[in-house]
Amino acid sequence: MKKLIFAVLAVTFMAAPMANAQRGVSKDALTAKLAKIDATIADAKKATKAATWLKHAQETYKVLSAPVANIFVGMPFEEAQINIGKPDSSNANVNLNGKAYTEHVYPWMKLYVGADNKIGTWVMTQQVSDKDLVGVIMNSYNKALELDAKKMAEPVGEGLKMLENYLNQSASVAMDAGLNKLAAEAYARAYAVQETPGFTGIVNKQYLFYSGFLYVVDAQNNNDQASYAAGSVVLNKALQSGYTDEDGNIYYYLYLCYFGQDDSSVRVANLQRAKQLLMEGLSKYPKNDKIVEGLINIYTSADSASLGDPSELVNMVDAALARDPKNRDMWYGRGRIFFSLKNYDESIKSFKKVAELDPKDAQVQFFIGYFYLVQADAMNDEINKKDYKSNAEFNEDQEKVKGVYRAAIPYLEKSYELNPKDLRNVELAKEVTFKLRDEEGMMPKYEKYNKAYQELKGAK
Repeated sequence: MKKLIFAVLAVTFMAAPMANAQRGVSKDALTAKLAKIDATIADAKKATKAATWLKHAQETYKVLSAPVANIFVGMPFEEAQINIGKPDSSNANVNLNGKAYTEHVYPWMKLYVGADNKIGTWVMTQQVSDKDLVGVIMNSYNKALELDAKKMAEPVGEGLKMLENYLNQSASVAMDAGLNKLAAEAYARAYAVQETPGFTGIVNKQYLFYSGFLYVVDAQNNNDQASYAAGSVVLNKALQSGYTDEDGNIYYYLYLCYFGQDDSSVRVANLQRAKQLLMEGLSKYPKNDKIVEGLINIYTSADSASLGDPSELVNMVDAALARDPKNRDMWYGRGRIFFSLKNYDESIKSFKKVAELDPKDAQVQFFIGYFYLVQADAMNDEINKKDYKSNAEFNEDQEKVKGVYRAAIPYLEKSYELNPKDLRNVELAKEVTFKLRDEEGMMPKYEKYNKAYQELKGAK
């Protein structure tokens, strides 16, 4: 999942450096500052001025970001100490989210520094206030804009971009620390900032996708029904906004959100929604194996009786192919569905159609050969379970298996012809020709592929 998901721009927050800022930012001082700031908008006369609300938002943001205002991920620890002082204590070789760090304890946070002596991430150990300061800031900017849209447009826009960046950084840092739910919440808030009237930056819909994915991760790690529910909200919002990731995995994650809510009073409705999403995803991304796996899983679950006949999945694909018989990707998806169902004949038939439409695709040729091998291996397993009464009966079944192995060879050879550097294909060709080595012409083929395999393996 690392591929899309976590390509987030690193955001640095460089306020004016202050010596020992971490120790200087005391809880009491920040609480007093908040009270002083809030007093300005409590004044009836001052509260009528846009500038009052602008200043309130700006000063509240300074309080919110004060503990991390002078550090950023990737910052050399020596530089960080100039800004926030020396740690109260340090612990070497601390494992956090699968990585080794030196942990430096500060009044507001635990700072994690990697072997390169740069900040990797941090975990906040106390909050500036029990209030929702992000919400307070957004409301104050909105009020300033409401009172004087023309004059406030530029400073409000800049302030909201700073808040969005702060939340983006908070999400990225939390994610790196393994705090997936916290990261999900921060990404969702970052998107919410972008929805405010005064926001003038570029709207990043990926925030919703990141948020939903992280809610799913948290739900699966902790069996958290609330995270599944929250994930469904943000991922649905992403779809409604017109966002889909390149591979269509959003449909799979949404399916997990609904399918995972197994203690819900609306279980049947959730399953129907999960099925609907997967069907929609399959129609748009027929090559997405996760979607296919989700459909197989949902139709073979204990609750599948409420979903209808599994054959409707195949019927849907076949109906689409009837409308567009040259849809290569749909044939590919059909083959994957039948392979998951262990219907190898239909799977092979579908992939042969793909090969017919795209004869130069080495991978498709490989899969046809591979499916034949899997089918032959499955037949062998059945033979081993049978209690034969005669050698003739056993030999007859063995010949059938060999026939399937033989059927794989032309496709593996074609795949090799199209892409002679595919190690996995060469390995399969070597194995199947070795199985059939006693048949005429097979030993030279085995020697050819064995030599190619050794050369490719040595090259790696």
